[in-house]
Formats: sequence, C-alpha cells, structure tokens
Amino acid sequence: DTEMVAASTSLPDPAGDFDRNVPRICGVCGDRATGFHFNAMTCEGCKGFFRRSMKRKAMFTCPFNGDCKITKDNRRHCQACRLKRCVDIGMMKEFILTDEEVQRKREMILKRKEEEALKESLKPKLSEEQQKVIDTLLEAHHKTYDPTYADFTKFRPPVRSSASSRGAERSSSILTQHLSSEDSTDLFGSDAFATFPEPVEPPMFSNLVLSEENDESSSMNIDLSHLSMLPHLADLVSYSIQKVIGFAKMIPGFR
Repeated sequence: DTEMVAASTSLPDPAGDFDRNVPRICGVCGDRATGFHFNAMTCEGCKGFFRRSMKRKAMFTCPFNGDCKITKDNRRHCQACRLKRCVDIGMMKEFILTDEEVQRKREMILKRKEEEALKESLKPKLSEEQQKVIDTLLEAHHKTYDPTYADFTKFRPPVRSSASSRGAERSSSILTQHLSSEDSTDLFGSDAFATFPEPVEPPMFSNLVLSEENDESSSMNIDLSHLSMLPHLADLVSYSIQKVIGFAKMIPGFR
C-alpha cells in the first residue's frame, strides 16, 4: 500500500549533507527545485502532486511495467511511478499540513509582513533638504580628506637636538605662511602643502639660560626640552585649521 509506505519511510535530516553551492535539483523529476518539501528536495510541481495524492489517499496504477523513469517532460504520464519516486526520495505525508494549519501559517506570514511594514513606516525619514546637506558634506569630506596622510611627512619632527639652533630667525608658523594671502591656491590640492619651512628649532624652544645680568639672584638653567613636541604640534594644528577652513569653503552659502 502506497500510503503505508509513505507513512513509514524515514530518512536522515536532508539539510545535514546539503551543499548550498550545488544547484538544487528536484529528486523526483529533475526539474529545478525550490527547497525541501515534506522532507525532500523537490520542485513546486512534485510538491503539489505529493500533497494532493496523500490528502486524497489516491491509489494509482502504472500502465506500463511499474518502473517508469520520471522526468520533467513525462512526469504527468505515470502518476503511480511519480508517487513511488516521491516516497523513495523520502517525502513523508506526516509533514503535510492540514487546511487549518495552512490557513494559520498564512495568517502568521501575513501578520509578520504587516508588522515589518509598520516598523518600516515608523522609521524616521530624511527630508530632501536634509539629504542634500548630507550629500554636500560627504562630497566636501571626500575632496579634502587624504587617507594616505602624505602631508604629515612634511611636518617638523617632534624630537629636536638641543644643539640645533641654526635658522632660528626663520618663521616657525605654517599658518602664517599659508593663510596670510587671500588669493592663495586651492587648499585641497596636492600642492597645498608642497612647501614647508625647513625644520628648525624656534628660538622660544631653545634651552634658556638666565644670566647674572638678567637676574643676579639666580644662575640656574631652565631646560625646556620637555616642550620639544610643540613645533610638531604647531604644524599639525596649522594643517588642521587650513583643512577645516577649506572644508567650509566647499559648502555653498558658507561665510
């Protein structure tokens, strides 16, 4: 009896050895499968055929020799061998839902979709003006941001030799050099920081010695070597200020 065989057939978990990279093929007719149905990988056609056959408790008879090869093209020719093939690959009638269960499942799916749609509708939406502002800021960021940090190599190194005092009369301020001119070149170009002052020790960072002429009551030396990072930080701050000003100039309507 086909019904008894279908009820007693059992296979290991089909998902256990399933390789998702392998094309899904219906185990009954060889058509493209849509997933596991009633414990076996099948197409929609064979899924529906098995469900209808089990619910109707159909009894089919093969008009041939009882061993028909079921394919996509001839699967309608012999229902008996098609149902037998369904059972052979592990399809089980116990996995078939009743009409009431199908209806409840449909209602649950519909309810879940409605809840998801409600959540989506409650999410804050950006206005067209807000989106335009975001796009403008992103564009300005992409034009001013250098992910390679190439300009940082031109900064004065943070460690200074106390004996290096040559060129102290040169300016130590990059900000003064680049911001003093109103018609300066583009601050975002690759040449914006092509020239930097020679790395020199500003006079204010040199070791200071209070001579007896300045203060007769004191003869100790004031060592400011712990401030050796200041020239490097000054370059970094100046560079950052120029970038911020340049970024702001990219925004329409900025004053």
